[in-house]
Amino acid sequence: QVQLVESGGGLVQAGGSLRLSCAASVSTFSINGMGWYRQAPGQQRELVAVISSGGNTNYGSSVKGRFTVSRDNAKNTVTLQRNSLKPEDTAVYYCNAFVRGLGPVWGQGTQVTVSS
Repeated sequence: QVQLVESGGGLVQAGGSLRLSCAASVSTFSINGMGWYRQAPGQQRELVAVISSGGNTNYGSSVKGRFTVSRDNAKNTVTLQRNSLKPEDTAVYYCNAFVRGLGPVWGQGTQVTVSS
């Protein structure tokens, strides 16, 4: 089994900062891409940011320039950062990892609520 453990969600005021972390517990598997998706109420899940093991990043068109994603390959972690949060950033954020030989694995999701 492969599990993704997310941390850093919660309630934050508009203009505040966000730092979400996701740690992948793996044994015999290796991870290719890792990243974050989000789903706002009544909306479909959308890409926030993904990052490859080589450090190449890809941001969702609606959020590019506002989020920063980073990765620690040695620790199998991916981090999402954002300053100056806006109410429209409110969503459930899901960590995702593409595991070689297994396919995509999702975290349980962490609620981020930005108050105005």
